Amino acid sequence: MPTLRRLLAPIVFVCAAAVGACSGESTAPDTPAGATPATPVTPASTVPVQVAAPNPSLAAVVSEPFVYDASRSGAAFTDPRRTGLAYAVSFAPSSNGFTATNGRITGTPVAPAMTTVTITARDSSGSSASQSFVIVTFASDLTTPTLPVTLLAYSDARVPLPRHYAQAPPNAPSPIAADNTPSTNPTTDAGATLGRVLFYDRRLSVNDRVSCASCHQQQFAFSDSAQLSRGFAGARTGRHSMGLANARFYDRGRFFWDERAATLEAQVLQPVQDATEMGLTLDQLRTKLSLTPYYAALFSAAFGTADITTERVALALSQFVRSMVSVNSKFDRAFAANGMPNFPATFTAEELAGQMLFNGRAGCARCHGTNAHISDDIHNTGLDATETDAGAGRGRFKAPSLRNVAVRAPYMHDGRFRTLNDVIAFYDAGVRANPDLDPRLRAGNGQPLRLNLSAVERTALAAFLNTLTDVTFLQDPRLSSPFPR
Repeated sequence: MPTLRRLLAPIVFVCAAAVGACSGESTAPDTPAGATPATPVTPASTVPVQVAAPNPSLAAVVSEPFVYDASRSGAAFTDPRRTGLAYAVSFAPSSNGFTATNGRITGTPVAPAMTTVTITARDSSGSSASQSFVIVTFASDLTTPTLPVTLLAYSDARVPLPRHYAQAPPNAPSPIAADNTPSTNPTTDAGATLGRVLFYDRRLSVNDRVSCASCHQQQFAFSDSAQLSRGFAGARTGRHSMGLANARFYDRGRFFWDERAATLEAQVLQPVQDATEMGLTLDQLRTKLSLTPYYAALFSAAFGTADITTERVALALSQFVRSMVSVNSKFDRAFAANGMPNFPATFTAEELAGQMLFNGRAGCARCHGTNAHISDDIHNTGLDATETDAGAGRGRFKAPSLRNVAVRAPYMHDGRFRTLNDVIAFYDAGVRANPDLDPRLRAGNGQPLRLNLSAVERTALAAFLNTLTDVTFLQDPRLSSPFPR
């Protein structure tokens, strides 16, 4: 007869197993040495709602109906409990004409804007998850650029500099010696083509109202006829728009009137981000360009891939600006193929007299040198007895090349002089005493220099400065807007 102990033994084993299960202990066999323990499975009822498929940035157009399912037919979030999800959508900084019902966005946007959309999914237990994306609403009047099948010429290989730019004139430096083109960003035809499109594209402003060319207009030698330019919302800029002709030739390599940008590549992105001028962040810029269909091919042609980065934007814009070289004025036409000039055969007697003043008694060439008529440094020119704008420090400012100076009034960093004659009159008799006045504008007694020009001499100097006007440059199709009007 079996003993009572033997009858109870199986019962005790089963209860022990049950107790182990109830206490959370594993009932699986011991894990062999060196093996990985099995991962406990979390019941679906305890997994929260999670983002599964993020929404991409989207494009819309003012006054055109827009429809989008931000829930992505239920695929935007996980629903582990299988209880069904409810969706709520918010818009910032405003709805801009959009509405949403359970994740479905509809509406007709009313203005160019960048709208951040946040969609939140919630299950019946209260578990929730959110994701955000951007709807970029473009202005309805934007167009696509028209570009030739064969690239226009911008590189030095296809548009070589004339000899009088590449060699030094007697007793003067050569323009090419002041070239600020970095070895890492040579101008190419495809790169400058991309830069040209970017320069004229109003998509580079937050509300599609202004482009780089709004303040730097070709007919005014890429300056502005207004004393202060208007930004995207109509506010005025802090300084006059600097002319860009021959910006390539300045060996200090710094940009803006106050030289706050160390390179052209650093300068070109600053107006885009300026709160008055164009109003975009660099992330917003990249998003807008990525949603614009024609940019992928342009970036690919310029850089080998379609990747759109702000660094590449800076490189391309810089290439286009450096291609703005003015070489076909009356002054340039005085030079023969060998680079030697014959001014008496080209200029009028009045223009020749003005040139002699420019290079001699008036002293203009001391600060505006080479055959490209470029500035050599920053200078305090005695505009005010007491500095009202520190500029690059102590009232000193960079000056643009004098090429096309006659068509880009008003003048100076603040646009105070309305005409070229006003500028000549200032340097003749209006330079103010200033502790930081440039020595070249001081007389032997330390006081501001007075040229004592006659009316005839002032007129002659203006006549010479007019010989620097390059009509070809002001109308060059390579430098004009590629966007149909």
